[in-house]
Amino acid sequence: MAEKMIAQIAIPGDVLFADLKLARDPDGQVSFDWSPIEKICAASGLDIAHLRDGPEDNVAALIVAWYAEHLRNGGARDPVEDDLIAETVAEDAAGQHHSLPPGRA
Repeated sequence: MAEKMIAQIAIPGDVLFADLKLARDPDGQVSFDWSPIEKICAASGLDIAHLRDGPEDNVAALIVAWYAEHLRNGGARDPVEDDLIAETVAEDAAGQHHSLPPGRA
C-alpha cells in the first residue's frame, strides 16, 4: 500500500485564492500562477518539488482543499475551480477514476 503524507498547510494572510489566476487554456489544459503555491510551501515548510515535480494530484489536492477553506471563509466562487470539481464529480459518477487528456473521451 502506498504511503500517504498528511501535512499541515499554512496559507499566508496575504495570499488569496484568486492569486492563483486559474484558467482553462484553449487546448483544455488548466494553468495557474505558481507563486501563491510557492508562498504556501514556504509558510508550511513544504518542499515545492513535492507539488511541482510530483504527480499532478499533489498540487490538485492542495488547490481543492484551499478552495474549500476559501469558500468556508466566505470567499467568492471561482468558475474554473467549480468547473474542475464538476468534471471530477461527473467522472467519478461514470466510474472513470482518472482524467483523460483534453479532447479525448
